Amino acid sequence: MFRTSLLAATLLLVNATVAASQAAVGNRVRVNGMQMYYEVSGAGDPLVVLHGAYMNIPSMGEIIPQLAKTHRVYALEFQGHGRTTDIDRPITYQNLADDVAAFMDVVGLAKADVFGYSMGAGAGLQLAIRYPAKVNELVAASVAYDVKGWQPAFTAMIPSMTPEMLAGTPLPAEYRKLAPNPNGFPELARKLIQLEKEPMAWEAEVRSLKTPVLVISGDADVATLEHTVSLFRMLGGGEMGDMGKPLPASRLAVLPATSHTSVITQPALLHALIEPFLKGETPKSMFEVGGK
Repeated sequence: MFRTSLLAATLLLVNATVAASQAAVGNRVRVNGMQMYYEVSGAGDPLVVLHGAYMNIPSMGEIIPQLAKTHRVYALEFQGHGRTTDIDRPITYQNLADDVAAFMDVVGLAKADVFGYSMGAGAGLQLAIRYPAKVNELVAASVAYDVKGWQPAFTAMIPSMTPEMLAGTPLPAEYRKLAPNPNGFPELARKLIQLEKEPMAWEAEVRSLKTPVLVISGDADVATLEHTVSLFRMLGGGEMGDMGKPLPASRLAVLPATSHTSVITQPALLHALIEPFLKGETPKSMFEVGGK
């Protein structure tokens, strides 16, 4: 989930790049009452990419063209973000997941891998919960399953968040560059601030997941490390290897010296983690004659 501190919002925009859309083909489809914009690039197994709050396809940066080298990437823009229209509906993780599922139906994707960052990771987690048949494998970067997992400093900040706080940041101007409604930023900000107050409590649903998940976190992310490890354990991870049993399908990666907003600015490192996971490759142990 993208956190709405002024510094975080500014950093994402400063580091944004248009490289992700340079070789992509854009289109719009009708999804749940909105005109949803998306771009397709690359060739290979389908991979749906979901951006964070206040973001869009360009601000996901170089990770999209990196992934498009070996996958057919479908990058979409959520309700009210980028070139997708807003509608009279709250932005919730469940609603976003429903939108992704409907989008997949419209473009003819029966099943795909999914990579989500921040708010997109929460939507991806809900997609796997609500539509497990649609998700092969999920990469969830900077995600939480419960509001209790947020860092105390962020939790303390949530009640004071207002759309007016963002008026002096680059966010409104960047929003107007792509938005169908140039004056819609205050309403989007209001909905995203309300999203921060959503009473997430998904433990039971996460424990029932069968979808393999690669959990990625910065070591200074908005979710605590304890919460991230707890999520990994719920997915079957965290036990000792080298005991004669296969490793779990889910994986955990913690990026060093990495805050929430700098997770997405390390495309080479992200790609080196994501690609082996999607291919099912694991490092060879000392006790194995050969790896997979």
